Amino acid sequence: MTFTRLAGLAALLWLTGCANLDKTAADPNAPATASTSTTATIPRTAAPAAAALPPHVAIIPTGPLQPITSTETSSRGVIGAAPPADLWDRIRHGFAMPELDSDLVRDREQWYATRPDYIQRMTERSSKYLFHIVEELERRNMPTELALLPYIESAFNPQAVSSAKAAGMWQFMPATGTYFELKQNIFRDDRRDVLASTRAALDYLQKLYGMFGDWHLALAAYNWGEGSVSRAIARNQKAGLGVGYLDLNMPAETRLYVPKLQAVKNIVAHPEQFRTELPLIENHPYFQTVDITRDIDVALAARLADVKADDFKALNPSA
Repeated sequence: MTFTRLAGLAALLWLTGCANLDKTAADPNAPATASTSTTATIPRTAAPAAAALPPHVAIIPTGPLQPITSTETSSRGVIGAAPPADLWDRIRHGFAMPELDSDLVRDREQWYATRPDYIQRMTERSSKYLFHIVEELERRNMPTELALLPYIESAFNPQAVSSAKAAGMWQFMPATGTYFELKQNIFRDDRRDVLASTRAALDYLQKLYGMFGDWHLALAAYNWGEGSVSRAIARNQKAGLGVGYLDLNMPAETRLYVPKLQAVKNIVAHPEQFRTELPLIENHPYFQTVDITRDIDVALAARLADVKADDFKALNPSA
């Protein structure tokens, strides 16, 4: 079992516990203990150690060294070595999806921009999880826009359950969760485990992008189902129509899905244009994971980690 703990507080445990291959709530009667051989998450503040530099061959010039001017720096493509201090900047630098421009995007921008309290609650809640998601996206060379997807799915609430029984931050349906090896039983629901569900969500999104070769269609399939998107494409091809996201006939929820993400992306990219202030999220881990090998009472685990029970629960929603 792996617990997660806060990266600057002490040690907080992360117990595991709408993607639509097909979206279940954890059993409310499940005992509040960590099951054997899982992972716990604990809040932390220390920045991660820098990776070792690869070996290289130094070329020693024979003449005197010449300083590089700012103009030469730009023309030679020299970049600063310091990483972004702010996680929002890091996310912006990783944006790689094509822009979606439609009235639906502008409508969603207006909706979010006129609800600053909602934006504040969502972004503050996301501060516990965003660094981990961005790390995983960069490791897989995926667009960092996808780190914003839980804003659309669950407002970054690992305990969220939809009317269709999708659960967790990434809103996995029961069957989809099972397909991506998210355990669901009376003791745990891994769809609520931020580590496990993030791994599964990125696996699924990579699979969908491989199928459709288009991130907007991949996102539509994440929401609506890959079979539904494939059939919609086939219908349009047969009718001689376009097969892009805006061309397909789809349910209203899916029609709004990518515009919502684009609107959030636009607000993150240019918060000042929407009179929005994003809370500072520093560019370092919020938690670390701790492996445990036997059951432990949740309240005791939080006490031993010297963190508040609410923080423990936020990082270990399946506990």
